[in-house]
Amino acid sequence: MNTVELLEKLTSAVGVSGAENEIGKTVAGLLSQYGKVYTDSMNNVYCTFGEGAHFLLDAHIDEIGFIVKAVSDGGFLKVDRCGGIDCRMLLGSEVCVHGKKELRGVISTLPPHLQKDGDSKKVPGLDEIAIDIGLDKKEAEELVSSGDRVTFKRNFNKLLNNQLSASVLDDRSGAAAVILAIDMLKDVNAKITVMLSSQEEVGCRGASVGVFDKKVDEAIAVDVTFGYSPLCKKSECCELGKGPAIGFSPVLNAEMSKKLVAVAEMNGIPYQREVMGGGHTGTNADVISVNESGVRTALLSIPEKYMHSPIEIIDTSDVENTARLITEYIKERAGELNA
Repeated sequence: MNTVELLEKLTSAVGVSGAENEIGKTVAGLLSQYGKVYTDSMNNVYCTFGEGAHFLLDAHIDEIGFIVKAVSDGGFLKVDRCGGIDCRMLLGSEVCVHGKKELRGVISTLPPHLQKDGDSKKVPGLDEIAIDIGLDKKEAEELVSSGDRVTFKRNFNKLLNNQLSASVLDDRSGAAAVILAIDMLKDVNAKITVMLSSQEEVGCRGASVGVFDKKVDEAIAVDVTFGYSPLCKKSECCELGKGPAIGFSPVLNAEMSKKLVAVAEMNGIPYQREVMGGGHTGTNADVISVNESGVRTALLSIPEKYMHSPIEIIDTSDVENTARLITEYIKERAGELNA
């Protein structure tokens, strides 16, 4: 399976939190060759195959975006956030409005010639921005309704040194790693459940219910983490191209984290350590681990630059090495648990 082609397919599909229908259909089609596929009422997409020790692999498929609140005078759209929107980058951004049909738009900005003293240093709030779709109010209301979702304009740019940029690599890169892994696990002596989950960006809502009644022995959540870039502290970031980050946290299973390190070293898979203190990791691992009577859970993260922006960047080798590590770990643990 070609990693770049898979990522392009996954990042092309729309799936703002709570409206994951399009990306849900895309991943369901990709998973159908591996086992039974179904979607629950939360828009989580599942695929189960095999027998034996039961492993769950999770990555979320929703993305940040906006929800339309109203059409104002002049046909401008007023919106609110779906997930963690960074208002610093909004002015002048290109967007897609998913109304009765897809409409291209831009977030309005005031020319520097008309700005007052201090305007250039001010970060506007969401209540201060508007989306211009080039229509008057009557025309806009015929095509756009309150509740419609808005995404950043899709882009998919291949860069140098195995890197690529797209607007939704958080967490379609994690979904790609999971799909690449199960392609290598088709014949493993274990039961695998893939959960490509919804609504992570608005509070891990899909994963919080998605593990219920699955009776899994271990779970691995796959997400992105901060990749080093200018203005970042190296101590708080991982580096692109140096492998997945294995999570160490009070809320993660310490034995699984250590085992992932051992498996990576045994198989020559590059990896990094990511230590997360406190009582959360900010990922689906937090809610998966406390489902039912508790689930042994680990976290693998793909380093990503410019998170929650239209120009997120990852290294495809990190996606592939995440898939390799998942594969080798499950093969090793399946033998131990099935013994």
